[in-house]
Amino acid sequence: MTEAAADSNEDPLEETEDLEPLEPDDGGTFQQVTNLLNFMDSGAAKTDAAGAGPDMRKMLASVIITEKATSEPSVVMNALIRCLQVPKISTQRKVNIYNILQEIIQQEGELEEQGVQRLVAIASKEMRETLEAEGYVKAEVASDTLAALSRNHFSLVMYELQHHLKPLNLTDEFVIITLAKLANGNVFEFMPYMGITLATIFTMLRLANEAKMRQVICSATETFCETVQFYLRHLEDSVYPVMTEDQFAVKLFPLYRYFVTVWLRNQNPEVKLGVIKSLKPMLNLLLPNDDLRDQVYDYIPLLLAEYRGSLEALFITQVLRQILEMSVTTNTPVPEMQLHTIFTELHVQVCAKVPAQQQYSSQNLVEIVQCFIALARSYPKELMKFFFSQIEMSKEAIRVGTLTLIRAVVSADEPRMNIRTISLAIRVVKNTLSDTRFKVRMAILRIIGQLALSGYQDRIKGWGLKYVSVQLTLSTYKLTNHRESFYQRDLEEKMVHKVTMDTVRIITSSVSGMTNEFWVRLLCYIMETDYTEALTPICISLTNLAERQLHTKDAAAGVASKSKHVDLPAPQKLLARLLVLMSSPYKGEGRGIAMLNLLRTLSQSIAPSMADMWEAEIPLLVKYLEEHTEFTWNQKTWEDKLIQFLRNSLKKTRGSNWSLRLSKELNNQIESFDSPSLEKGFLYRALGFTLAMGLEADKVEVLLLELLYKTDYSNDFDREGVILCFGLCARGQVKTVLNVLHDFEERIQESEQSWQIGAWRKDHPWRRETVKSALMVIYSCVASYCHPQMLLTHVDNPITAKIIHHYSSSCQDICLKMAFMKSVMQVTKAIKNIKDLEDFQFAQKMTLTGIITATIKEEPTNSLVSPVRTMAMEALSHLSNLKPFYSMEENNELMDISIHSVISLQPPAEDNESIQTLYANAMHALEQLMEGLMQRQLDPKGLQEMVHLLEKWILSEKEGEREKATNLHLHLMQIYVQSIGVCIPLKLGQFGMLVGLMAPCTCDSHRRTRIASMDVLSSLLDLHASQTCSSWGPSKELELAKCKEDLQGPDVEKIFSASSRIAKVACVQFNCDEVVSLIQKLCENIGAMDLQHDKASVTWIGTFLQMRAKELEDKVAEILGAILVHLPILDHLEVRRCLIEGILLLAHYHQETVLTSLLRQPLPMERHLREVWLAVAENVPFARTMLHGLMGRLQSRFTPKANATSKADIWRLAAVDPLMTLCTIHLLIQKIDVNDKLLDLFPDLIYTLLLQLSSSQGPEAMSPVLKTWRLVHAGMLPEEINLQRITIQSMQLLFRRLNSEQLVHTLEEQGVWALLQSSSTFLQGVGLLARLCMRSMEGYRQRLSELVLRGMDSDVLSCRISSTAVCVEFMSDPVLYQEKLLKPTVLLLEKGADQEDEALRVLSLRALGNMALGAPKKVRQYRKLLLEKCLDSLRGPVSTSVTSEGMEALAKILAELREGDVGSLFSVLCEQCRAFFDSESELLRLKAFVLFGRLAKVVGISKKHFFKEEVKKAWIPLLLHCQDPCPDAAQACVATVFQCAHFWGWKAPESSSGRSDSSTADEMTVLQTTLCSILTQKKPAVLYSFLLETMTYVSSNLPRIRSAACDLAGVIMKQMSAHHLKKLDFPALRDSLQELQLDSDPGVRRAALETLKILDTCSQHLLLASSGGFC
Repeated sequence: MTEAAADSNEDPLEETEDLEPLEPDDGGTFQQVTNLLNFMDSGAAKTDAAGAGPDMRKMLASVIITEKATSEPSVVMNALIRCLQVPKISTQRKVNIYNILQEIIQQEGELEEQGVQRLVAIASKEMRETLEAEGYVKAEVASDTLAALSRNHFSLVMYELQHHLKPLNLTDEFVIITLAKLANGNVFEFMPYMGITLATIFTMLRLANEAKMRQVICSATETFCETVQFYLRHLEDSVYPVMTEDQFAVKLFPLYRYFVTVWLRNQNPEVKLGVIKSLKPMLNLLLPNDDLRDQVYDYIPLLLAEYRGSLEALFITQVLRQILEMSVTTNTPVPEMQLHTIFTELHVQVCAKVPAQQQYSSQNLVEIVQCFIALARSYPKELMKFFFSQIEMSKEAIRVGTLTLIRAVVSADEPRMNIRTISLAIRVVKNTLSDTRFKVRMAILRIIGQLALSGYQDRIKGWGLKYVSVQLTLSTYKLTNHRESFYQRDLEEKMVHKVTMDTVRIITSSVSGMTNEFWVRLLCYIMETDYTEALTPICISLTNLAERQLHTKDAAAGVASKSKHVDLPAPQKLLARLLVLMSSPYKGEGRGIAMLNLLRTLSQSIAPSMADMWEAEIPLLVKYLEEHTEFTWNQKTWEDKLIQFLRNSLKKTRGSNWSLRLSKELNNQIESFDSPSLEKGFLYRALGFTLAMGLEADKVEVLLLELLYKTDYSNDFDREGVILCFGLCARGQVKTVLNVLHDFEERIQESEQSWQIGAWRKDHPWRRETVKSALMVIYSCVASYCHPQMLLTHVDNPITAKIIHHYSSSCQDICLKMAFMKSVMQVTKAIKNIKDLEDFQFAQKMTLTGIITATIKEEPTNSLVSPVRTMAMEALSHLSNLKPFYSMEENNELMDISIHSVISLQPPAEDNESIQTLYANAMHALEQLMEGLMQRQLDPKGLQEMVHLLEKWILSEKEGEREKATNLHLHLMQIYVQSIGVCIPLKLGQFGMLVGLMAPCTCDSHRRTRIASMDVLSSLLDLHASQTCSSWGPSKELELAKCKEDLQGPDVEKIFSASSRIAKVACVQFNCDEVVSLIQKLCENIGAMDLQHDKASVTWIGTFLQMRAKELEDKVAEILGAILVHLPILDHLEVRRCLIEGILLLAHYHQETVLTSLLRQPLPMERHLREVWLAVAENVPFARTMLHGLMGRLQSRFTPKANATSKADIWRLAAVDPLMTLCTIHLLIQKIDVNDKLLDLFPDLIYTLLLQLSSSQGPEAMSPVLKTWRLVHAGMLPEEINLQRITIQSMQLLFRRLNSEQLVHTLEEQGVWALLQSSSTFLQGVGLLARLCMRSMEGYRQRLSELVLRGMDSDVLSCRISSTAVCVEFMSDPVLYQEKLLKPTVLLLEKGADQEDEALRVLSLRALGNMALGAPKKVRQYRKLLLEKCLDSLRGPVSTSVTSEGMEALAKILAELREGDVGSLFSVLCEQCRAFFDSESELLRLKAFVLFGRLAKVVGISKKHFFKEEVKKAWIPLLLHCQDPCPDAAQACVATVFQCAHFWGWKAPESSSGRSDSSTADEMTVLQTTLCSILTQKKPAVLYSFLLETMTYVSSNLPRIRSAACDLAGVIMKQMSAHHLKKLDFPALRDSLQELQLDSDPGVRRAALETLKILDTCSQHLLLASSGGFC
């Protein structure tokens, strides 16, 4: 076959590239497989992107392909082969294909030969391609595919591989790897190829220069050798030609030789490791061959040389062990010439320090030991000589290593290890006995023990036992006399001692015929040694020896002989020693059992009277120790058992001095043990019990007194031990103990001056306080243990009295205080434990209480340095249970003092366990004290007092104080609930107060505080539910449990959410009164702690208000008051915001109450109120509602008071300050969303503000707000805060919201706001504002009209005035007529015109007059009313303004009437009008002239004659007032004159408007002259009357009228006829005119002079006429 492989020049499988792909005749299988492979690729990509685990879709696709191959394996395989031939496919895809092919190949089913050939060729090519990172993966999976194919197609695969395995030609790496896989998987098929394969690989060794290739060959060789071994073991199963082991060995040896000689020297550690690992299976085939074995021996030096290299020594040693053990097995030792080299190299490995890179040093040592054992079997003498030579060296490591190897040789279970070898080994060991180094000593002791174990006991007698005894004594001495600075040496000696004890145990259990000297040494060791760790093995050894002696045939004789010769200790001494040591039974590897067994064995020798009892009880004690370990046993229980064992033993010796002698021995051993120690503590206890059973009191006193004298009171342990001892002794000897104490106090001369003593022991000088503290505790301990009846006799005196005396007469340091507190507790406990106390009164109780409370007060509140305060509180707890009981006031005082002492202590650091213990004890003591004191007042009042004491600490700013107070509250609350339950219900409001106190703590920053507060709330809710029989189901408890779980986490949001849920659960349990008390308490506590607590408080308030706001109608004022009181002091915005939301929530359901409460706040627009209203403004619909309410508050002042029909009406009708209301309205208007124009509210707001503005014209001091401000603030109220300014600003804001810039500008431009602000111009401003609104705001006319009518009907004068002022403008507009409101308006105006108020009458008349402007068609309908009301204003004593307004109104009205409409009132009008022509008021004159002119226009035919007479009556005043000093009056008069001129039959100009004053004067002169001329001709008598009337005006108060009268008189006189001139009284006229010459006005003087001249002229003419006979 080899030749066939060699002669073949071509291989059809080699032409893979030339093969065409298989035809696609697979019925679509190829496409299906391709799709599934694509699916696998996409799944892998997604897996990589997501970073997830294996993709299930990839696995599913693979399973589908494999399942399909079950029915059509060849088709599927061909499809997969085609997929492999697709160019440029990914490595992962190829790996997937090969994996699937391997699964298909493993299935049962025939595959087409052609497909298999193609697959073999493709996989072989893939396997041999360049091995890169991805190529290695492909080659590996291709190799696995070929290995899988070889199971059914071995020949094809093997042929392909052998084709590439050619001699002297280095093949590919994976060809060899695949061959190894084939050999491993097809053992019998591969065997025919094994020889040529090994031979061909051997030819490649020289060509393999790369480390990787060498590792592959070594690994393959290892596999080939293992395969051959398997083949040889199952040779009978082979059907191929049989090859012998020798044949394989011959083929293999050249490889072995080359590996060892060439490759093992390679510097690459991986190559070395591969070679050394391959040698083991190779040697398994080579060493059985006799010829090759010797050749293998020749290469041992090469292996030994590798120890000096970097290769792991373990692997080399394993090969050597294999060779050496085979040499022993085949009895062909290695050449003697190699022994020294082997010995040396292996010995160095044992003795030398192991290099750091060696990982398997311990395993290597084991292998080396086995090598030496093998060498000892072949060359024992030579080995011992080598050991002897090494021992002679002084190095410790070499000696220890050599002795270790000797021990291993001795321990080898080898029959051929003859006595000679052992003797040689002992000789080597004896040569090292003088070495004092601890490792050498331990090695020798181990060899001695091993010799005893291996059956060579006779070989260690003498030298061995002596060496062990010496080492036992030496190590014990060194350990008991150690120095602290030699810790390393102590550790070494402990190790030596441990090995020594192990050796003793081995010897005593295996060596017979032990010498008496060794027995005595061990027994004395127990009694004398201070190193108690060795006691266990010694006791076991002694027990073994004793039992062996007892079971000998001549046991009795042996024991007797030994009793004579062995120096045993005294029985009491041995028993005392063993009892004390047994108090720590698990020390020293469980010495308790060993000592008990020794006692049982030696019972007859120690105390024959106790032997039977010991025989029964000792096994029970042993059983207890066996059932427990040092981790599970109980010290006190065990000591109790030992004490009971002692008492039972002593009972057996009753009547003898055994107990007294045992007491002396126990007393003698006190100084043998260190303080503190369990043994010494038990010793004191045992001594106390033993003394209590003593029958001779005098001797007991001696022992007790001696104990008092020799005790070191500065040592706490010894002091406590003596105290316990005295207490236990008092159980049976109380009088004796008290006598001893009294005697001791007298002997040391107790007084205040004689305590400076040095005691009887110079090494322990006493301190006064130390002895006093010990004496106090001794007295209290005596009280604890003595008989109850004896206690009641002695407790007050001397026990308590002595305790108080010793404490009061000392400096009271910490130790003394602790001793005092301890004494008080012990005494009170002892009294309390007495069952039949009856009416016993503890006389010293108040004295003790005073001392204790003073001590507590002295303790620092910020630090904890001693347990004094803890013990003091515990003492108070015990005292509180004794009669006489404390009063309630005393209870509260004690609780307050104790809380203050503990609550401020800082929690200790975690690393300070001592302070942690003190801290925990202090807290527990406080809890117990509070609990005990509260038990005396278990009722709601007592609970309230307790909570009151804790409240300031629960609200503390310090986390630690809050936590402690909360936990204390929880503890006491639980006690209260358990004790009281439903018996005594809480007071009204108390439940809410208690919950309100703890609710904020559920959000505390400290987790434990949150949990404790949650538990307190749960207790309160349970208590309340049980007392009120309210529903409290499991669902609520479950919800609280979930909330508690959330409170434990650090998430702040979860914490607040949980707190809110707690509030919801609790809320349903509250009635309205409790809700009020809760909210009040929550508000009180806001600001007391940190922000988190404040947030919790407002969260609870918000939750309760959300759930119960509807039901709180009667409580809103209280709740709101509590909130508003505390709202100003809050600094944090979020907390204030939450409280404000609560207010808004109340306002939503109880608007009137909240609104009134807010408006009744004393100061306007404080910050907190401003924030409330700003919050209102944010909610536009709600803000609009509130604006309605605020308007209602203002409007209520102008409407009649209504009777309240509900509680809401009461609050709505309650009086509020308008300034607060206005400030609030202003703020809301300012802050409400600008997009909301408030159009629907605009008319009401404007009108309400206008009414308010009209009512605020009075003095500001009348406002309650102003009074409050002046009480609170020293200065005046800010300028911007007054009724007028706030009202006007609000109105301005309203107008700006209309987005009518023109209107706003007009208002500013015309000074409306300035007019409104002044009381003198207010009505003018109102009118102007109403006029502008009428023009610009047509949409609001109707509503404004309705509001105006309502105001005009108000009982408030200012309201009626302002409304009437607005109505003036409305009457000038058709709006009232159009809205059908004219009639009610006229009626209201009629009513207003009759009022006494001047302004109201003026405005009413003006409004009535304006009807002619707004509704002219309706004037005739209301003419009678209008004329009468206007005429009424002209009659009687009325003001000028009323009269002028009446005349002006008449003028307007007459313009719309005809002559007939006026009727009979025309004459009255004329008369009334003329009456004001000469009025001193310019305004009245003006209005009268205008009215008279209007009357002239009204006159028709029927009234013409009448009015002509009226004109005649009014003419002179009219003519004169054309020169009126008032320009307007003069102008109006001129116009009237011209209008009336036609009544004289003269047509005058129709109008004088637009003319200048000079032209008007000229016209008047012409008019006067013409009229006089006409009158002279037609009615001279009238002219004469005119002159007389004119002259009456020369005395007018008006200068211009006087001047005009002079002028008119001159004109008339010029036109008068002589006839009438004669009638004149010239002297009188002259006198009048001459008087005017003295007038102050120059114009008057001038006019008078001119008239006087005319008078003189007329007089002269009259004289001439008289003389001439003519005129």
